[in-house]
Amino acid sequence: MILEKVTKEEKNVVEMEISVPAEEFEKAVNDSYKKNVGKIAVPGFRKGKAPRKMIEKMYGKEVFYDDAFEAIFPAAYEDAVKEAAIVPVDRPSAEPVFDDEKGLIFKVKVTVKPEVSVKEYKGLKVERPAVNVTPEDVENELKTYQKRQARIIDVEDDDVTKNGDKVVFDFEGFVDGKPFEGGKAEKYNLTLGSGQFIPGFEDQMTGRKAGDEFSVNVTFPEDYHAEDLKGKAAEFKCKLHDIKREELPAIDDELAKDVSDFDTLDELKADIEKKVAERKQKAADNEVSSKLYDMIADLCEADIPECMFESEADAAYNQFASRMASQGLTMDQYMKFTGQTKDSMRKAFRANADRDVKIRLALEKIAELEGIVISQEEIDDEYKKFADEMKVEMKDIVSDYATENISKDLTIQKAFELVKANAEITEKAEKPADAE
Repeated sequence: MILEKVTKEEKNVVEMEISVPAEEFEKAVNDSYKKNVGKIAVPGFRKGKAPRKMIEKMYGKEVFYDDAFEAIFPAAYEDAVKEAAIVPVDRPSAEPVFDDEKGLIFKVKVTVKPEVSVKEYKGLKVERPAVNVTPEDVENELKTYQKRQARIIDVEDDDVTKNGDKVVFDFEGFVDGKPFEGGKAEKYNLTLGSGQFIPGFEDQMTGRKAGDEFSVNVTFPEDYHAEDLKGKAAEFKCKLHDIKREELPAIDDELAKDVSDFDTLDELKADIEKKVAERKQKAADNEVSSKLYDMIADLCEADIPECMFESEADAAYNQFASRMASQGLTMDQYMKFTGQTKDSMRKAFRANADRDVKIRLALEKIAELEGIVISQEEIDDEYKKFADEMKVEMKDIVSDYATENISKDLTIQKAFELVKANAEITEKAEKPADAE
């Protein structure tokens, strides 16, 4: 491969003229002949036995050229990219020209990573939320523990339903006096007040006794998913079979012993306060990082090709699809459950792609300006973490491709840590408790 010429065009497009010597191209053509001769029928010859010259005479001397080009292109292109010191960000387009004497000459056009500059990235000012643990925070955590220890009991025969009760009932819905599809069920389980049914339904189920038969009258919302029921008035005939209720334990030392290794409620409260503080601390740190990332995106100055945003959106979509697959859901199933389409989801990912691409480009530039270099030891540590997490041998996951990606990720991470370390982070003033 010989890189004959590199020409920069507008909008981050580079054209490379690449030549392949005649003898190298001839070898590729002959390899193509050997690979394909068994598929070509030539009168007077058994399949796979026809001479190359005979095939070329019948089908033209260029019969194997395209296949030879496809074989030569990947390595020739990769070598040319390295020699030209460019970073492609999209698929290349190639125009081959075949010459018996000169061999193969082809021009390749490809979109490359843009020139990037960044505004001042040291001394960014950002507010950090105040971290305070209130008595209400501790109380809410205790209520969670209390709810986990709740017992489900049968209510007294003369007792009536109230919000929070778990009921079992039959129902059948009617619109204009006629039953509708999907409006009937028997022995249905429902927690009153959960909002599982359309507005007004669960409210009308309170104050009922087991064995009661009654009607619930509601109106379907205008945005209801079933077109034929939108905005329609409906009557549901119901029969209540069973009522159960949560019985909550007292919040005391006994609860503390049941839900923790502590002997007293005060010890449990102190532990809850510590953990809530740690949680809020982490949330505050994450908010600072999120604000800094937004600022870093604004620092990026570059003429960014559209294909970079599209690729980022595609990668985000595919990554989400992989997460769903790990949970046993196909994207078709997920979209059916959520009422979304591939286009609507990809549009949402595309909205975030601009920010993510600008952040990465800015941090790569900052790493370059700061001379950030990742050591082999740091790369090995990342491999070890991944190997331990996946329970595999390190030797089974090491590759040039993985090493390159690890190095890129660590470089960006270090660049962000540098920006954060040099930022002016102030604590947000806490709003007084009696402030309106």
